[in-house]
Amino acid sequence: MSVLLASAQASAQSLRAVVVSVGDGDTIRVRRDSAVFTVRLACIDAPETAQQPYGLQSRQALRERLPVGQPVVLEIQTTDRYGRRVAEVFSRGNVNLALVQAGHAFVYRQYLKQCDARQYLEAEASASRRRAGIWQVSGGMTRPWDFRRGRSSAPIPDGTTAGDRRWRCREIGSYNRAQQLLAQGHAYLDADGDGEACESLRGNG
Repeated sequence: MSVLLASAQASAQSLRAVVVSVGDGDTIRVRRDSAVFTVRLACIDAPETAQQPYGLQSRQALRERLPVGQPVVLEIQTTDRYGRRVAEVFSRGNVNLALVQAGHAFVYRQYLKQCDARQYLEAEASASRRRAGIWQVSGGMTRPWDFRRGRSSAPIPDGTTAGDRRWRCREIGSYNRAQQLLAQGHAYLDADGDGEACESLRGNG
């Protein structure tokens, strides 16, 4: 283990939890005792679900690695402005790093200080050379942080644009339907960016 990684892990809060759900390629919900909370995977940025097909592929890759009920160890680094715990997630290895290695996420350079930067960047370079996942697009697809910056005026993949019909959660009525609309590109339904649309409808089917 490198000195940098040891230092980062020493400063992190280590918690054991169980996976409850996977929102997108870099967001999960977990349960620890009676508490359920959202975890944003640290140091990586997976494609948004509206960036088809790679956003959905990244989410599926994370679901396969972390099925519901999977025990995980969270090395928590901080809490973000949405109240999510930001953490490296461990389950049969470093899940965050594995997603980068497999071409399902980019290294999030802006927030890389508390991870082993060299290890992550080498993993990304390897995925790029192998044209794995997101690197099948020459030069890599639009980076998620750039996509989010332009999302308010960008066409939504199902043909709906920001100037056309925009759904409100109370109009949808069904939690499952809200997730379908999110997957179709209605990203504005995910107001806090945690990969889950219209949380207020949870329990309504």
